[in-house]
Amino acid sequence: MGKTEWINKGVLNTMGIFKRLKRIAIADVHEVLDKAENPVSMLKQYIRDLEEQLVKVQQALVDQLALEKQCEALVSQTQAAVEKRLQQANLAIERNEDEVAKLALQDKIVNERKLLAYKQQYEAVQAQTADLQSKVKALQEKHEELKLKQHELASRAHTAQAVQAIQTTVSSFGADSAVQGFSRMEERIWALEAKTKASQALAAPFQPSGNSLLQAEAEQELERLKAAK
Repeated sequence: MGKTEWINKGVLNTMGIFKRLKRIAIADVHEVLDKAENPVSMLKQYIRDLEEQLVKVQQALVDQLALEKQCEALVSQTQAAVEKRLQQANLAIERNEDEVAKLALQDKIVNERKLLAYKQQYEAVQAQTADLQSKVKALQEKHEELKLKQHELASRAHTAQAVQAIQTTVSSFGADSAVQGFSRMEERIWALEAKTKASQALAAPFQPSGNSLLQAEAEQELERLKAAK
């Protein structure tokens, strides 16, 4: 094998090792993530995220309503200015003050143009407000729906965890080991009983065998004693 081939083979082996290490690292990361994703905790976190978004949308709706009020005020003020300038022009005409009437009408025209723009803006803002109100309502309904769903899923998760714990306990319990344990304890009890019987036998008074012969000898001794008297 040439030097170049040897180097290429070493490079390929090194790359293979790095790929294996990468796969192992990815597998470990996924395992950690799976363990970290406790269902009950994740449900609570999703609810918190949704509530944060709901607060932001509600604040945006408050700002939107304030903007709508401002647009409404501009329309009202400009409308009043148009009517006022029209009254001033009519009054000037009655007094034959044409120049004053022209100035009033010019200002009226300017305000009418503003009024048109303000009305268009006001309508756009109203549409945005309606759309935002609809989104807030939908988000509130979704929040209530998910809160109920959270309680249901949390209950199911607790039940599943309890069942899993019971199954783990049952699967880890070996009947054979229990039977063997009972057998060992029974042997120990037998040994203890035998030891106890042996101790009792050693502690009992000596009783020789041949009770009938002993009784005959005792009777003979009794007769001798009686004869002596």
